[in-house]
Parts: sequence; structure tokens; C-alpha cells
Amino acid sequence: MIDKEVGSAAEAVRDIPDGASLAVGGFGLSGNPMALIEALHAQGTGDLSIVSNNCGVDDWGLGILLNAHRIRKMTSSYVGENKEFERQFLSGELELELTPQGTLAEKLRAGGSGIAAFFTQTGVGTQVAEGGLPRRYDGSGGVAVASPVKEVRTFALGDREGQYVLEESIVTDFSLVHAWKGDRHGNLVFRKAARNFNPLAAMAGRVCIAQVEHLVEPGEIEADAVHLPGVFVHRILEVGPDIEKRIERRTVRAAAEGQ
Repeated sequence: MIDKEVGSAAEAVRDIPDGASLAVGGFGLSGNPMALIEALHAQGTGDLSIVSNNCGVDDWGLGILLNAHRIRKMTSSYVGENKEFERQFLSGELELELTPQGTLAEKLRAGGSGIAAFFTQTGVGTQVAEGGLPRRYDGSGGVAVASPVKEVRTFALGDREGQYVLEESIVTDFSLVHAWKGDRHGNLVFRKAARNFNPLAAMAGRVCIAQVEHLVEPGEIEADAVHLPGVFVHRILEVGPDIEKRIERRTVRAAAEGQ
């Protein structure tokens, strides 16, 4: 039997060194692997290159690592909701590789599947393909590092011919993900919106660390219910169902009279 359970978040992330690359699940604040992020923060690990849809908010998600100046580079598709992210990027303290959201998802999935690169129409005719997107500022308003020009080729897809840009896939040293349920073999089940980037991030990490709300014995999850097979997962930590879950903004409306 392959038992991948670890006893604590600190144990799970102990061997993540300074300078590591990480793929981290989550979308906004949904599905963030907070126990693992907090353990990494407590450990003091820095100079990190992180691939994640976004960087949390100022005091939650990956934002706690950003505030502690532990992140060197972010590869993301969305950078709103975080004032410190904006400040660090514009001041030249943080590098950003801004990537279209669907392309980012496919870069992670392809990397986890052993596919080195792929062509997509997304970004053709823009700075995504033509280069020039600021990746790092010089602190004085100038661009110190810009995105490179990417290869564009023409393909016929069915009866339609068009241009496609070459995108390289992503593989990281580690990945941190959150799942609703998992077994000791690492098979994972995600719940509703928290599924988001978590399976893709898990696939892209050479070492995948998963925190789960419910840890069960092998065989208790039906094979057809598994969202991510355990072959992609190397360590699993049970955090329980009562962990804090935040949202960026709560929007409500007044109940209609009589309700």
C-alpha cells in the first residue's frame, strides 16, 4: 500500500527551498491551499517563482507570501484585487508574466501531460505574440524586461485556415493544491468552483502536495468519481472541513417584501 499522508503542513512543505518554482491552485480565493501557503510562509521560504491564476488579496491566499516579499515572479492571468501586487510590479520589485487565462490552463495541463508546447489562436495579433508586454519595470516608469516575440504559424484546422502562436508548456518544481476529498493513495475529488485550476496545477508539479478536507481509505472513492488520479499526487494532508474560506467580495440584495 502506498500511503501518501503527511502529518502536518510544515512537514508537507519542509523541503521546498528558496528559489523553487510552484504551481498553486485556486481562482480568486476559491480553492486556495491556505494551510500549505501559511506553512510555507512560516517556514520563511523566499525567492519563489509562482504560477497561479492570480495572487490572492493583500491579506489572504498568495498575498501573504507577496506581502512578505517571498515571491520573485508571478505567472498569472489576472492581477486585480491586490494593491501590494500593483505596487511591487510597478516599482520593479516583482516580475510578472501575464498570460491569457485559457492559455495558462493549457500550459499547466500540457506540462503535466508531457507535451512540451502547443499552438493556439489566443493572442495572435497582440503583444502576447508580438512581444513587448512589460514583465519587469525599472522603478522609474521604464520597462526593464519585456516579453519576447513568439513563433506564429499558419495552420488549416478543418476547413478553416488561420494563424496560431506557439506557447511553451509549464512544469514546476512543486505544486500546492486544495481538494474536497482524497484517499491515502492521492486520488482527489474537487468540489464545485474550487475545482478551477487545482487539477491543472497538480499535474504540472514534479512534486504535488495536496491538502484535503476529507481523507478516506483507498477504495472509498468510486473510480468514476475521481477527478485527479493519485499518480499525480505525492503528499496528502487532511485539513478538515472547518477551514476558513473567504471570498473577495460579498454581494447581496435586499429581500423583496414578504420574503
